[in-house]
Amino acid sequence: MSENRMMSLSALIKARDSGKANPELMVALSRDAIARKDADIKAFAHVCAEPAISTEGPLAGVAIGIKDIFDTFDQPTSYGSPAYAGHRPKTDAALVDLARRQGATIIGKTVSTEFAFLNPAATVNPHNHAHTPGGSSSGSAAAIAAGMIPAATGTQTGGSVIRPASYCGIAGYKPSFRLLPVTGIKHFAPSLDTVGLFAAGVADVALLAALLTGRDLGTDDEPAEPAKIRVGLYRCALLEGADPEMRAALFKAADKAADAGFDVGEIGEPEAMAMARGAHSDIQNFEAGLVCGSDLALFGNQMSEILAGTLNHGQAISPQAYDAARKLAKRGRAATRALFGEVDILLTPAAPGAAPLGLETTGDPRFNKLWTLMGTPVVSIPGFRDANGMPLGIQAVARFGRDKTLLSVAAALEQAYRA
Repeated sequence: MSENRMMSLSALIKARDSGKANPELMVALSRDAIARKDADIKAFAHVCAEPAISTEGPLAGVAIGIKDIFDTFDQPTSYGSPAYAGHRPKTDAALVDLARRQGATIIGKTVSTEFAFLNPAATVNPHNHAHTPGGSSSGSAAAIAAGMIPAATGTQTGGSVIRPASYCGIAGYKPSFRLLPVTGIKHFAPSLDTVGLFAAGVADVALLAALLTGRDLGTDDEPAEPAKIRVGLYRCALLEGADPEMRAALFKAADKAADAGFDVGEIGEPEAMAMARGAHSDIQNFEAGLVCGSDLALFGNQMSEILAGTLNHGQAISPQAYDAARKLAKRGRAATRALFGEVDILLTPAAPGAAPLGLETTGDPRFNKLWTLMGTPVVSIPGFRDANGMPLGIQAVARFGRDKTLLSVAAALEQAYRA
C-alpha cells in the first residue's frame, strides 16, 4: 500500500496569491514529483522537457496534465494508440488553448487507454500498484492521486472521468454536456464525449473549472445551504449489484448528509431512465463505427481486439436501431428533468466497488453511463475506503446546467464525509 500526499490546487493558488510561492516554484514542485514517482506509476505518456511557465493569468504556475487524446501542437499526441505514435498535431485542442491563455503550464500528456476505450494501459493505481487506476483517463487520475500535479483533464463517453476518480480517491468532475469544449479531441461518440477535470478534492476541481472557464463555479463565495437542498439516494436497478462495501458507503454518505442538515430521502428510478441506460451502448458503438471508421480501415491491424471488435460491431448496427436508441435517450432526458423537479442532488455509487485487482481491466462503467447519456453534471466525491484501504467514490448528480449547485453541495458533503 502506497501513501501519497496530493497537491491541493486551492492551497497552491493561495500560496501564489499571498506571495509565498511563485509560478516557477509551483511548476518545479510538479516536475520534481514526476521525476521521482512516474517511473512506478506510469501516468505520463510524455513529459515536457522545458514547459512554458507563465506569470500571468489565473492559472499561472499551475502544472496541468493533458489526457493524451487532446491535441497539443508542441507535444506528441498518440490517442493511446501505436498507430499514432509520434503524431504531432499542428494546433491545440480548444481546451488546451484555453488553459494556456489562462496561464497554465502544460506539463505533459497523461496516459489514455487506446482511443479512450476499454483496452487497459500500463498505468497503475497509486494506492496499490496491483490494482487498476480505472480508465480511460487512467494517467490523469493516477497523476493527481500520486501527488504529481494539482490539475488534469479527462474525457468521459461512458465512465472515464468518474470511475478512475473513484478508484484513485480524488475528485473527478464531468460537467453538463458541452460546458467544456471538445474541439480537438479524438472523438469516439460525439453525442456522448464530454470533457472533464480532475483535482485532489471537490473544492479544488471546482476552483479549476472556475479559473479555467471564467464561469461562476467556485464553492467558497456561495457555500451550500443544506436546509434548502433536497438530496436523494437513487434507488436504481443496479444498486443491488454493487459490492456490499460500496452500498454501505453510499448509505453512510446519505446518513452523513442528513447529519449535516441536508433534506435526505430515497428516490426510485423512472422506467424511462432505466431504458435509456440500456440504449447507451448502441448509441456509443454506432457513432464510434462512423467517426473511427477510417482508423479501422487504415490501422485495424494495429488495434486491440476489443477496440477493433467494437468498431466492427458499431458499423453493423442499423441506422434504424440507432434512431430507436436515440428516442429512448430523449425519453430518458424528459424523465430526468421531471425527476429533478423532486430532488436537487442524487447520490449513487461512482463505481460498483473499489478498483479491481489486476491491470487487465479498467473496471465497470455501469453506474456512469446513464448520466453521460443524460448530459447531467456529475462529480465523484472522495472520502470513503474499503476494508483494504482502497478508495470508494460517491457519485453526485444534478440537473443539467446546475453545475455550481452540484459542486457547492458536493464540497460540503466531502467535508462531512471526512469529518
